[in-house]
Amino acid sequence: MFNDKKIITIQDISCYGQCSSTVALPILSCFGYETIVLPSMILSTHTGGFKGFQIVDLSDKINRFLDHYQSLELKFDVLYAAYLGDDKVVDIVHRANDFFLKENSLFVLDPVMGDNGKLYPQFNEDYVASIKTLVSKADIIIPNLTEACALTGIEYKDKYDEEYIKNVVLKLKDLGAKKIIITGVSYKPDRLGVVSYDKEIKYYEHERIEKGCHGTGDVFASTFLGSYLNNSDLYEASKIAADFVVKCIKNTIQDKDHWYGVKFEPLLKDLVK
Repeated sequence: MFNDKKIITIQDISCYGQCSSTVALPILSCFGYETIVLPSMILSTHTGGFKGFQIVDLSDKINRFLDHYQSLELKFDVLYAAYLGDDKVVDIVHRANDFFLKENSLFVLDPVMGDNGKLYPQFNEDYVASIKTLVSKADIIIPNLTEACALTGIEYKDKYDEEYIKNVVLKLKDLGAKKIIITGVSYKPDRLGVVSYDKEIKYYEHERIEKGCHGTGDVFASTFLGSYLNNSDLYEASKIAADFVVKCIKNTIQDKDHWYGVKFEPLLKDLVK
């Protein structure tokens, strides 16, 4: 259905650290998709644990990129938006969605803005409100539980039941979300999983690895998108992505020097298969 289609992704480029665009490009390429990067900013490293990182903010410039694309009459089949950074880039995502997608296109939103019950320090409720304006336009949203709670106004809890998660899903639907993936959902101490919603709520459970790693959300979202475009349904694509993230973490945790991301590259051959 989507073979030979073009994806445009709007997110940052963290040059060192295995996250965002440097994860999305190789993973989506493994699935056979041409991916065009529209960078919201360029960072020397990601911000998780590195000191003195350098940032080049492109939010005032990438509209010029879209002006150029418009002059070339370029159109894309998939819009994949992830870490945006500020309201100006949110507006650019709106523009890309409104003017640069073909008919029967797909808009996937990974609303990166928090984890472990808290927004990242650079974000506030105004930014959450800005991200909410994209939710009703997206065909699929992929928040983690923290981000889902921030979008819905539901209090984040460490312990909860299926009814709590159902309420989060329904509140996201009220915001206009069509298909929903929520990562980082756990009903048992030693298990973790992914909730998917497409007419009904499904849950895929997998083992929990206590050691967290940077960039796993980007690995999940990119793997999910590649799998979904290769004719998997929502649940099956979330299962493939979750299992791949677990493999990447296991491939990394014994290397104490590799604290900044996951060693996903040696496992890309598995995605090709």
